[in-house]
Amino acid sequence: MPTAETPLLSSVLNNQVPVLIGDQWCQRDSCFNVTNPATGDLLARVAECSAEDTRTAVAAAEEAGKTWKLVPARQRASILRRWFELVTRHADELARLMTLEQGKPLAEALGEVTYGASFIEFFSEEAKRIAGETLPGHGPDKRTLVLREPVGVVAAITPWNFPLAMITRKCAPAIAAGCTVVIKPAEATPLTALAVARLAREAGVPAGVINVVAASSPAAVGEVLSTDPRVRKLSFTGSTAVGKKLLAQCASTVKKTAMELGGNAPFIVFDDADLDAAVDGAIASKFRNAGQTCVCTNRFLVQSGVYNAFTEKLAARVAGLKVGNGLDAEVTIGPLINSGAIDKVQRHIDDAVSKGARIVTGGRPHEMGPGFFSPTVLADVTPDMIVAGEETFGPLAPVFRFDTPEQAIAMANDTPSGLAAYLYATDYRRIWHTLEGLEYGMVGVNDGLISTELAPFGGVKESGLGREGSHHGLDEFTELKYVCLGGL
Repeated sequence: MPTAETPLLSSVLNNQVPVLIGDQWCQRDSCFNVTNPATGDLLARVAECSAEDTRTAVAAAEEAGKTWKLVPARQRASILRRWFELVTRHADELARLMTLEQGKPLAEALGEVTYGASFIEFFSEEAKRIAGETLPGHGPDKRTLVLREPVGVVAAITPWNFPLAMITRKCAPAIAAGCTVVIKPAEATPLTALAVARLAREAGVPAGVINVVAASSPAAVGEVLSTDPRVRKLSFTGSTAVGKKLLAQCASTVKKTAMELGGNAPFIVFDDADLDAAVDGAIASKFRNAGQTCVCTNRFLVQSGVYNAFTEKLAARVAGLKVGNGLDAEVTIGPLINSGAIDKVQRHIDDAVSKGARIVTGGRPHEMGPGFFSPTVLADVTPDMIVAGEETFGPLAPVFRFDTPEQAIAMANDTPSGLAAYLYATDYRRIWHTLEGLEYGMVGVNDGLISTELAPFGGVKESGLGREGSHHGLDEFTELKYVCLGGL
């Protein structure tokens, strides 16, 4: 793992970092700070983009799209392949940068680089497989064709918790389809986005095909991206509240949208489950990135017969997690992204305890400093507590009790969210009955880590619209054009 600043790191770890608009790396008089959540140290000052800057980036993307959509699929595939190879070659540097600005442990950051790169590789291959159809004609002198064409300029608004993978999961299929993109990374983590964009340009992605605009107050930028008629697709990953606002704004120009929004994931443990495997899955699902993932477990629903045993095993594992700076190789839980995240975890714990929940382990800020919170397990949690209905996004594992499978399904579905769910059991009749009854876009059965570039990622209900990853993810960036050839 490099300790000195390499050319890639030095390009985004200095006093003033430019954004990418068209063929220019643009500085601005106004900048905003990016800090290390583990130490509070200043990492860089990034150019502050205005609404006008955003419109300029959209114009650059629109202009670049006129030629990019005509580039043969094999050539687009080759450029994406070079981008994948560069990201892979610079994996150590990107992981270190991600840990510095986001806080996740270095091993997790390296895992995200690999995961993010997998989307570039996958869609470099899929670029050559975009095909239309010839359908039966509706008359003897007619022929029916269906063409798949790029949707146009794509706005990609990405979150801070996965600052690399959420970019590649959106941009790789867009570029493969012949679209151009304007990326708005989260204000807390723009450096990884800018580094990845530099590698894209080095790989041969033409000027204007990728643009990166950054802002400390994203509302003005978001409004342009969601209302400018030149933007034909908006892909957003973030909170449900912000997603709803963006959807309303996109309605003004009837944009195609993809929304990957908040979750309230249940993790169901039946009495016939392998408890050791369930605890392994629980740790992976709940405590990755300190519980700051959209698919992490928010509620553990455990059948009465194994409730005490599971809770004890889980608490013992959680108590052994090492909290600290993500650059320390032994650390498994890094800092939370900001003080508001710390306050939310504490509020959920205080509310639950005041209503009868019991702290099994943790339950307080960690002695490492103001950005850290002790991994926590709560027992005797009930549906009237805030944590039952509100996503915590932190290292808090509340354990609920249920008696029957029907009760578990009802408890799991008692939420407007529907992103990911998990269940552990060995009776396959129970497994099938449960997974079919769960109102979620993704279900992990005896597995706590389900994300892969090979499968469609997304939710139902208020957790979102559309899918990312797999061949279905490419469909999100194309439009169908029906052609009727008559007079034959």
